[in-house]
Amino acid sequence: MHRGIYEAASGMLVQETHLDVITNNLANVDTPGYKRRISATADFSALLDRIEKISEDGETKITTVLPADMPFKGREVIGSVALAAIFSEDVMDTFPGVVKTSENPLDIAIDGQGFFAVADENDNRYYTRAGNFTLDGSGNIVNPNGLILQGEGGALNVGNNARSIQINRSGQVIVTREDQTEVIGRIALFNFERPTYLRQNGNNLLTPTDQSGQPEDIEAANVKIWSGMLEASNVEVVTEMARMIEAQRIYEGASKALMTHDEQTSKLITSFSRG
Repeated sequence: MHRGIYEAASGMLVQETHLDVITNNLANVDTPGYKRRISATADFSALLDRIEKISEDGETKITTVLPADMPFKGREVIGSVALAAIFSEDVMDTFPGVVKTSENPLDIAIDGQGFFAVADENDNRYYTRAGNFTLDGSGNIVNPNGLILQGEGGALNVGNNARSIQINRSGQVIVTREDQTEVIGRIALFNFERPTYLRQNGNNLLTPTDQSGQPEDIEAANVKIWSGMLEASNVEVVTEMARMIEAQRIYEGASKALMTHDEQTSKLITSFSRG
């Protein structure tokens, strides 16, 4: 009886989530290394029409089946229209942003695929494409939130008496002191099997998920880093504004559909009560 109301209301909720994703993208248009998120929608039946099957190798796997093939225990399927739309997921667009020149030798950009690793004081590790680094009071190379950039052997620390710092194309951090020049380490880069499924944790930081896979070291020979350059966000304002207008119009259409179904239900109740 209320299928139309459910569909319209769920459509409005989905578009609200889409708008939240788009708004977050626009808010980070000037955030270095930020990767925009893309939201996806599925019908509600895709969530329900799944059954667990034991495969030949003994593992339990989720399989999507047609509604007509579902074991409804005596109930008859009267149609294939989904009850509602749901927000399925949002994934990261890994397309690289524009690389811009800066005057800071600790601004670095990755040439190609990969992510920097940074860690907090509790050794919790996060991943990011943002290469805007500085030095803290202890000589650690840190991001704007104070998380320490990780090298192949751990945290990268240049000490307190460095006259200059250079980072070459292979990611080596070269420190010049009063009487010598030394390589203190190499910046470690990591990649994932499916990086689009990395989870955002705020502050432009990412953590792996089951879908993304675990981090894999990029071999030193394949590390390519630009020093004195910074990767910008890959958010395109025009594209996001077009997506926002589209989501708003769909929301308005679903809102009108909901009100129409509500009015029809009210008339139906009134008619039956009189009869």
